[in-house]
Amino acid sequence: MELGIIGLGKMGAFMTERLVRGGHRVAGFDRDAAAVARVREKGAVGADSAEKLIAQLAAPRAIWLMVPAGAPVDQTIDLLVPHLAPGDTIIDGGNSYYKDSVRRAAALAQKNIHFIDCGTSGGVWGLTEGYSLMIGGDAAAVERLAPIFQTLAPGPDKGWGRVGPAGAGHFVKMVHNGIEYGIMQAYAEGLDLLGHKKEFALDLLQISKIWQCGSVIRSWLLDLTVDALGKNPTLEGVGAYVTDSGEGRWTVIEGVDLGVALPVISGALEARFRSQDPQPFANKLLAMMRHEFGGHAVKPAAKE
Repeated sequence: MELGIIGLGKMGAFMTERLVRGGHRVAGFDRDAAAVARVREKGAVGADSAEKLIAQLAAPRAIWLMVPAGAPVDQTIDLLVPHLAPGDTIIDGGNSYYKDSVRRAAALAQKNIHFIDCGTSGGVWGLTEGYSLMIGGDAAAVERLAPIFQTLAPGPDKGWGRVGPAGAGHFVKMVHNGIEYGIMQAYAEGLDLLGHKKEFALDLLQISKIWQCGSVIRSWLLDLTVDALGKNPTLEGVGAYVTDSGEGRWTVIEGVDLGVALPVISGALEARFRSQDPQPFANKLLAMMRHEFGGHAVKPAAKE
């Protein structure tokens, strides 16, 4: 089966390689010519423009976008539409906001172009392990492209599925990432507590490895934690700054809108916010309030 892929960063390149290995013909385009050259080496067909990529695909065409969420997705769709025909399909495999996907699907439907939103999880491990694919869109359009999803997934009958209409795929992926925030935070807090029990001299790497086998908290994220601690047991040189990519915020906002309590995910998101502020004003103000009402000492700020 044929597929065009736009956005050949690390994940897009790995997806291209997995599809080529699976016997599919893949044409790839990226603004970075070096990225196009790399996928050519893996057996894909390269293109130096979106228009030329479309020209290399037989109708009905399918084009998978792996570009940053937000304006870049709209800009890419605007670039593609004049060269597409009724019956063609655009797949957004990035982490777009689900309401944007609903809007894009409705606009493209007016031109008889299918839009599929595919929440994609697996990261850099997807090349070897396969990707988890949460798919939203017209059932017939999804069914036509099933061979693509089956190849990208861990197996033909596992790790992928149509979860609902347009927008549903990215909604499920949003919640998936919110859950990810909570699990990661729990591991981080638990191991931090173990590390602070100095009189036991606990070995965090040893304990994490014990948990990998038979424990009810074993998981792939724990396996990755073991890998990280094995490379750098004290995390020397790692800054205590954790970014949030957007999905956690969207998940918490959705919880507020629907009146669904999300204390774990909300707390994990707030922990990331706090890590991003090296001098939290709230903490300084707390120190000054204690000083004002009780005369408690205020610790001077550390010199930069």
